[in-house]
Amino acid sequence: MSEQPLVNVSDDLTLGVVEIAPEVIEVIAGISASEVTGVSSMRGNFATDVVERFGKKAHSKGVKVDLTENGILIDLFVVLNFGVTIPNVAKQLQDNIRQTLKNMTNLDIAEINVHVVGIQMESADEQE
Repeated sequence: MSEQPLVNVSDDLTLGVVEIAPEVIEVIAGISASEVTGVSSMRGNFATDVVERFGKKAHSKGVKVDLTENGILIDLFVVLNFGVTIPNVAKQLQDNIRQTLKNMTNLDIAEINVHVVGIQMESADEQE
């Protein structure tokens, strides 16, 4: 397992250090993204698909976090519902994730990039 750097969020070092792993940021962003109306699903990789087949929910599915010199960069890979206004949903995703991360971790995010990788058409059940 590769050693991921931790994000230091401590302001007052008299009590100790508080650090947050990038995986925690991914989970928070993934849950926050799934709350936005118009998002059908998140696009994961082969490993997250296998994990979900065994019944475990991968909350960080479709979220990639990079810690850079410029700050924290988040890439979202989403499938949207047919008929939504893509720029509006993307803006809602960015706003919701930024606000949730600010409230929970007090971190400022440099970029939240939304990659629309698919459109979910209506299922046969919804048409009847």
